[in-house]
Amino acid sequence: MLFCPYCANGLTIGDREDSTDKCWVCPTCPYQFIIERQVCHLQEAVMGYGLPANLCDQISMRTHLKRKEVDDVLGGKEAWANVDKTDTACPKCDHRRAYFRQMQIRSADEPMTTFYKCCECGHQWREN
Repeated sequence: MLFCPYCANGLTIGDREDSTDKCWVCPTCPYQFIIERQVCHLQEAVMGYGLPANLCDQISMRTHLKRKEVDDVLGGKEAWANVDKTDTACPKCDHRRAYFRQMQIRSADEPMTTFYKCCECGHQWREN
């Protein structure tokens, strides 16, 4: 992702006003950056601002991020480590005590989702 050097907003791809060339366009200020000559302009910009010469190489390299495992996102095994207990019936074994925790998994204007884990059989369920 590229950012505007003047206002630091994210750049989007658009058409240049005076030609058919594609360019990076700032949505909040008049900054435009022609895409076909990007490497040339980028090197000039790096030298003009006194930034390190290898910055062009760092910018052009693509970084592949490691995806998080689903358990990492939702808490995994550690999610139930220090949770409270409540009086509720397990739908599987009818035991009257369960661990519970709450998470905001939908939009902010929706209520939190409560996750339960039975103290007896370990069955997990949720209520919205």
